[in-house]
Amino acid sequence: MDISILKDIVIIFALSTVVNFLFTKIKVPTIIGYMLTGILAGPHMFSLIGTSHDIELMAEIGVVLLMFTIGLEFSLKHLIKIRKIVFFGGFLQLLLTAFLTLIIALTYGIELKGSIFIGFITALSSTAVVLKLLQERSELTSNYGRTVLGILIFQDIILIPLLLFTPVLGGETSDLQMQFVYLGIKTLGITALVYIGNKWLMPRILRIIALTKNQELFLMSILLICLSVALLTSEMGMSLAFGAFLAGLMISESEYSHNAFGHLIPFKDTFTSFFFVSIGMLLDVEFVIENYILVIFTVGIVIGLKAFIGGGTAFILGHTFRGTILVGLALSQVGEFSFILVKMGLKYSLISEFYFQLFLGVAIISMSFSPFLIKLANPLASWLLKYNLPKFWVEGLFPLKQIELPDYKNHIVIIGKDSRAINLSKMVDYIELPHISIVFDPTTVRKLQEKGKNVIYGDAVNEPVLYKAHVDKADIIIISVGNMITSIAILEKIRSMNKHAYVIARNRHIEDIEVLYKYGANEVIPEEFETSIELFKRLMTKRLVPRNEVETTLAQLRDEHYGIFREKDIDEKHAVMSHLPNIEVVALKIEEDSPLIGKSLKELKIRRNYGVTVVALKQNERIIEHPDSTIIVLKDDVAYILGKPEQIAHAINEITKNQ
Repeated sequence: MDISILKDIVIIFALSTVVNFLFTKIKVPTIIGYMLTGILAGPHMFSLIGTSHDIELMAEIGVVLLMFTIGLEFSLKHLIKIRKIVFFGGFLQLLLTAFLTLIIALTYGIELKGSIFIGFITALSSTAVVLKLLQERSELTSNYGRTVLGILIFQDIILIPLLLFTPVLGGETSDLQMQFVYLGIKTLGITALVYIGNKWLMPRILRIIALTKNQELFLMSILLICLSVALLTSEMGMSLAFGAFLAGLMISESEYSHNAFGHLIPFKDTFTSFFFVSIGMLLDVEFVIENYILVIFTVGIVIGLKAFIGGGTAFILGHTFRGTILVGLALSQVGEFSFILVKMGLKYSLISEFYFQLFLGVAIISMSFSPFLIKLANPLASWLLKYNLPKFWVEGLFPLKQIELPDYKNHIVIIGKDSRAINLSKMVDYIELPHISIVFDPTTVRKLQEKGKNVIYGDAVNEPVLYKAHVDKADIIIISVGNMITSIAILEKIRSMNKHAYVIARNRHIEDIEVLYKYGANEVIPEEFETSIELFKRLMTKRLVPRNEVETTLAQLRDEHYGIFREKDIDEKHAVMSHLPNIEVVALKIEEDSPLIGKSLKELKIRRNYGVTVVALKQNERIIEHPDSTIIVLKDDVAYILGKPEQIAHAINEITKNQ
């Protein structure tokens, strides 16, 4: 039995583990580690891998699974919404990049046919690298993320005509017109299949499978759908990766898409690593060393040119200056599909062996730089915005309509771009509390402004945006951005403007809450832990555990896990409360059928009966601090009660159960 492929996998895993362990210590992205693994194990260095073809096959599966999960995260509705970006933006970026690269290639002494070919392969960017990075940063559905995705989708689509065009450019004659006619028919067919699958077929199939409650069967079915559609598009002359993306779109709007996504993450991460290893194996390090000046110079030209044209395309599409920088740097590398084309170009003598190796070196180095460039984009944009740039550069060609915001004081500010922040804003609207939202997505902002909502567009890291939302006069500020680094940056700005606001921040992991408290948060909601709390609450409710015991247990669990950080106030003026981290103040509205109505606080004996204290009472919009024991409780009053979480839960349960 031939186990050479198993040996190769063990070598790759072992080398990747060592390299990425070291890279993690110095905070270098794992993508770079996988590429370095490929370089070290490849034929041009230590030749540790014997069957590179098998590695390339697993790499292809990795790209297929990556594109499938991206399709799951996206949706057909979103794709239709960004059709302008896909076709206009994608075509503009490809045409301008190819044209300018052609001119530069001619200066290198390459003939016209070869220069045209190099123009097209340079114009393509890396779907696998960029979308993996955006997925990890939770920016795939952001405004700039959608633009990047739209342009990359166009590049994947245009790959098919480029594959047909390359032999013709190389001198091979064929009936090109008929091939494009067949391609058009195939495209219409696959579009119809995706629509039918998304609308009717996949939801019904997945429902039938899900009803079996067999997770292995569900996973097998998801993989079957992904690979079948990818194989179908491949047979029709399109790429496997594009087919996988379409398969993801077919499932994306079903209620089972999130479950499918969760099942596929381990497979996607494992196989995608092989893709980056296979890319690294292509690089001839000796060639790069011998021609290092030429390689470095060409890498600089390619990254600069692609960033400029990608950013320019984003600007024409209406992005702000920040969005222009983000899109430009995200698209500044050479893509993986260029490797397919460049091999064809070598076969048809469109490119010499020397320029083939130069292209490989430039492509791999530019892909390796991508994680750093994408990370650098935001700080670079912030630094450039400090200078007095023209207004139309900063705001974009299609600036959002400026709305007049009320001069609020003691209001709520909600910061976030995701559905959580938008839904929270709707909830606050429901109880008619004055608030302003800051959203970093022009499309969402425009829709909300048209509905008359107090929402502004901008990056909350910038002080002018925060001042516009009157953050300096806000009472409560909620940060729901998910990204730890961004949350810290926003917190620092808020605390430099407003020392007294109560700041609630959302983050993913409970172990990160200490950092957010350190930078000024009063309360941190770790979503993973709170999801577990909600599940536990429903479990106890289903088991008919009494309500007061449920609330008491949950309060104790939160107290144990949050520790001294539970609702900690950093303001020194609240020093007493900082030494009593287990004490809360909760507002309780007196409903129409409440047993408290018509009785004095003395008669109710709330302290003796429930262990809590009424510290204030709101009657007819008037706050009565330290209310006298003779005051009578009326309908629609709001009582502010102080006590431990479990005591408050017990009091509310006892007071409301008789209503």
